Amino acid sequence: MGMSIEEIAMKLKNAAAFIGQRVINREEVIEQAFCALLTGEHVLLQSRTGVGKTLLAEQIFGMFSGAKIFRVQASKEQQPDTYFGGLNIEELKSGIIRHNTTGSLVESEFGFIDEIFDANDFTLRALLSLLNERRLIRGVQNEPSELHTVIAATNYLRVSEVTEALLDRFMYKALILPDKEPFNQYRIAQKYMQHGGRTIEPPAKIPFTELKMMHGIITGYDAGYSINIKPEDLYFTNLVIRHFEFLRNRALRESHKGQSTAQYTDFYISPRTQAKSLDLLRALAVLRARTNVTHEDISKLYFIFATVGVPEDIALYKKAFQTVQNSLVSSNGFEQIAALLAFETLLQHIRDDRSLLDQPLGEFSQNPMRRTFVDWFKETFGGADKTIAQNRRALEQFIQEFVPSCDEVRELKVSVEQSMTRVFQQVEREREREEERRNRTQQTAS
Repeated sequence: MGMSIEEIAMKLKNAAAFIGQRVINREEVIEQAFCALLTGEHVLLQSRTGVGKTLLAEQIFGMFSGAKIFRVQASKEQQPDTYFGGLNIEELKSGIIRHNTTGSLVESEFGFIDEIFDANDFTLRALLSLLNERRLIRGVQNEPSELHTVIAATNYLRVSEVTEALLDRFMYKALILPDKEPFNQYRIAQKYMQHGGRTIEPPAKIPFTELKMMHGIITGYDAGYSINIKPEDLYFTNLVIRHFEFLRNRALRESHKGQSTAQYTDFYISPRTQAKSLDLLRALAVLRARTNVTHEDISKLYFIFATVGVPEDIALYKKAFQTVQNSLVSSNGFEQIAALLAFETLLQHIRDDRSLLDQPLGEFSQNPMRRTFVDWFKETFGGADKTIAQNRRALEQFIQEFVPSCDEVRELKVSVEQSMTRVFQQVEREREREEERRNRTQQTAS
């Protein structure tokens, strides 16, 4: 029998703690890297020379067994075959570009690319599909890759159209600053005297198959196990992200005061990155051996929206989180959001099955709105069962009498009202079409 989810989660937690004992004062970067492993994303480590980027990457990959590791030091002279394998000479004579991928990054589960921005733009462009789609696409060659996670290191950022696209492939970014605190320097010196700056063998390694299994659960490929996030917390997450984006752009405008917007680029979180944040939430829950996402997990989404190691970025995210959370907690907003989202779910059920409106409202027992809505209905109408038109009026009245406790709830109420209008318009059109069909059938019969 295989190991349980909780047992694997504990192994991952212990592995991160083991690395933290070897690579001093880098706990947050290590946790971020393990989230990248669990979500199947890539990590970019930036620092000045001699800070231990290579040691950190090697120690992380060294915690797993059964995975091939590709290592390379990037340089401007390199061509794509450095990463994809040498060209097949016989096919090249016929004008066909085909790489022999044996031992290359294509057939490796892990990759470490040191000084990645030393590579030329031609080579970096060739890497884009491999990093994003996990496919080698070169000429007529189009084949899947085993690649799971790449950790890249750099001493500097080089800005160009190609490098911007490359940076987008690295969902997790960290800036590792030199640690000059005397006690931490003492601990680092102790470790260096013991191991000479080398990686150390862990007491036990985690089979890569177990990491892949956890990755499947987190990204939704394993339907037999789920990590839950409540609808109101999912909505809360999106509110925090939006507020963080607003704060970042306000800070940008203030730092470029007097300049035109053409002189700087607005901070933007793409829908793709926002969707990936849900995988991160599940990864954070798994690392704590939980099957549900909590606010603690949501508070750490700066792992992908900011650069770990940049205090200003992290402080802005934490401010966005705290501001929205305080607003909702102090106003009973979470409960109101839960009620409105459940009401929206009921509307979607009605859209998919119009016959629900023919039922007495008291029979909506399986809907999560039941207690909130049905209790209100009984208080308002004395518990009498209504149908069809009365049901519709009751639903509309419920929303009309719903008093939002804060701006976030007020905005959601407007969206739900608009959704309700669309659903009822659709129901009315379907009713009219059914009436027309019945009339035609009766005319034909007569």
